[in-house]
Amino acid sequence: MKGNMGNMMKQMQKMQKKMMKAQDELHEMTFEASAGGGMVTVYANGKKEITDIQIKEEVIDPDDAEMLQDLILTATNDVLKQIDDKTNDTMGQFTKGLNMPGMF
Repeated sequence: MKGNMGNMMKQMQKMQKKMMKAQDELHEMTFEASAGGGMVTVYANGKKEITDIQIKEEVIDPDDAEMLQDLILTATNDVLKQIDDKTNDTMGQFTKGLNMPGMF
């Protein structure tokens, strides 16, 4: 029994190291999303930090700020969804088959 417990602990430590490595790799990734046919592009890292926003000059209309706001919101929400999807795909491999509430 004691040997099984030690072996299980080693397996858990191994899985934890793999999870941490996968999470680090996710945090280093760059994600991008565009709206308005590329008029607005939002860039973010895997930590959900917006790192850059590119806005094409021709979409800047002082009389229609609402359109520009909508494009920025659309691109931002899309890039955040991409990060969530990638995180779930990547980290989900570690919790498959485990019924552990609160895990990713």
